[in-house]
Amino acid sequence: MARKLLFRAAIFIGGFTFIIGVALFSYAYFTVSIPNPNDYVNSQATIIQYSNGNEIGRIGAQNRTIVPLAKIPLNVRHAVLAAEDRSFYTERAFSITGILRAVVNNLRGGALQGGSTITQQYSKTAFLTPERSVQRKIKELVIAIKLESQLSKDQIFENYLNTIYFGRGSYGVETASEQYFNRTVNQLTLAQSAVLASILRSPGYYDPSYSVANAKRLEGRFTYVINGMVAAKWITKEDAAKIKFPVVKERVTSGSLSGPKGYIIAQAQKELNGLGFADEQLMIGGLIVRTTLDQKSQQSAVDAVDKQTPKKAPVDLHVGLVAVRPGTGEIIALYGGKDYLVRQLSDATQAIALAGSTFKPFALVAALEQGIPLTSIWNGDSPQLFDDLGKPYPVSNYGDETWGPIDLLKATAHSVNTVYVPLGIKVGPEKVMEVARRAGIPMSVALMPTPSIVLGPASPHVVDVAAAYATFAAQGVYAKPFLVSQVQGPNKGVLYEAKIQGQEVFSKDVMADLTYALQEVVRSGTATYGTSGLGRPAAGKTGTSEQNASAWFSGYTPQLAASVAFFKENASQTLNGIGGLTSVTGGTFPAKVWTAFMKGALAGQPKLDFPPPVHIGGTEPIVMTTPGATAPTDAPSQSPKP
Repeated sequence: MARKLLFRAAIFIGGFTFIIGVALFSYAYFTVSIPNPNDYVNSQATIIQYSNGNEIGRIGAQNRTIVPLAKIPLNVRHAVLAAEDRSFYTERAFSITGILRAVVNNLRGGALQGGSTITQQYSKTAFLTPERSVQRKIKELVIAIKLESQLSKDQIFENYLNTIYFGRGSYGVETASEQYFNRTVNQLTLAQSAVLASILRSPGYYDPSYSVANAKRLEGRFTYVINGMVAAKWITKEDAAKIKFPVVKERVTSGSLSGPKGYIIAQAQKELNGLGFADEQLMIGGLIVRTTLDQKSQQSAVDAVDKQTPKKAPVDLHVGLVAVRPGTGEIIALYGGKDYLVRQLSDATQAIALAGSTFKPFALVAALEQGIPLTSIWNGDSPQLFDDLGKPYPVSNYGDETWGPIDLLKATAHSVNTVYVPLGIKVGPEKVMEVARRAGIPMSVALMPTPSIVLGPASPHVVDVAAAYATFAAQGVYAKPFLVSQVQGPNKGVLYEAKIQGQEVFSKDVMADLTYALQEVVRSGTATYGTSGLGRPAAGKTGTSEQNASAWFSGYTPQLAASVAFFKENASQTLNGIGGLTSVTGGTFPAKVWTAFMKGALAGQPKLDFPPPVHIGGTEPIVMTTPGATAPTDAPSQSPKP
């Protein structure tokens, strides 16, 4: 009697459990929805390109390139099937025995393992979290069933091959082929296909670059896959006997943002955010972003910094370079540092450095706009005292060199401080500041209308100064610098197209005389040493800040403007002694980097001349009084270097 009662109770409990299980499964089936599979599988990293369409790098959590099944070789497909699910094309979406084994194992406290078909693996990879529980397994099962009712086996397999993780940051067979064998998937040999199929089960367990033990495990798994292909009659025993284990490329540990290109990708992402493209869209949206960067010019920038920067420079020396196409604002080269993974602050667009005498051209523009000619004569003695709102302001020249009476043209070429400070006072510090703003120095850079403004106490970004000098090169047309020129969606539809918006901010006559004066800096002034050998007309200005904390050279040809800055991470530290030089001025290493860059970037382009000077204010010498000047003093003076 007791046995009958126990038997009936067991039947009742079993039946009740079955009914509950069916009810729960039914509930899950009707409540668990799946996204459109293409929303995930076709999500790809955003590709950043040079202006010529060649790839720079990618933004995205997953390095993935979608490949249609028809373009994935049969050997690759067969190898994966042999490794993961040999009955994929004949079986159901799930394995009952596998599910039961996984559930029982989980109830016993073990790990969920085994029994997953390719459809289940795709469901788990594409739509579920990494959570390891019975509930997640049930969801996986429901999604797999629904997927099989919506998609063909070929579609599921294609999605799987483009979704599965192969290690080394690569998702899908295309990027895995590149990571492990430096070739596209359609170039894989049978042996290479078998290696990839072997690794995808557990990349951390089989990738040979991690350990010798991994390499041995991979060879064993490789043999298993080859034997599976023979058993399925996808290859013959004779074919298998000829297969040799291939050489696997070493794992690259530096990352996709390593080196100088990381700064480009980061800047592109920042601009894209400003254009309304959210990070989430950039991570999985499969966008194609065409930048303004010229590939040859960018390589020239990297090479110039590498070759012209002192070999034994201190680790805290930073070099920034930005080149801008005059009149358009297109950034054609950007060097933000040696390695983005080491320092995530771009020396081209984010770090700041004291501008030094690169600000003197703003005072010269203001003077020309007021009719003060390049032939005007000034007192170049050193030191001199000037009035700064009732306070004495001592100024001396670099090396305390005294020039006596000197015209403005020569004072520009040799960066004479005791001429430029009174020039700024005469035209008005407010006017100098206003010219700097018109030229392209943004409001984010603090400027003070004081007599010292012409000596560059402000701290702009390299891109700011490059943009300003591009305005000079464009004969007075300012265009805001930008990096992103076009954004395409995954279907190649254009989502954004940059528009050039140039604005004339200075007259061509003023720019002609300014450029004539800045050409003297290159021909016979402070930049002659560093710019020799360029072999084409150029204009520019050196700049070294007080205490040699930074050194600049900013210059231009008719086709291109660029700015180069050397500076220490701590603005209170000096560049003195770097490269064996007592003092690193703008005419030394910065000018050399600029020249090397320009030679490479402009190689093959015609040598163009600048417009001739118009000689605003006439060609006759005019002696100018020095406003606010007093007798020389022994007091400490402001003496930025050229």
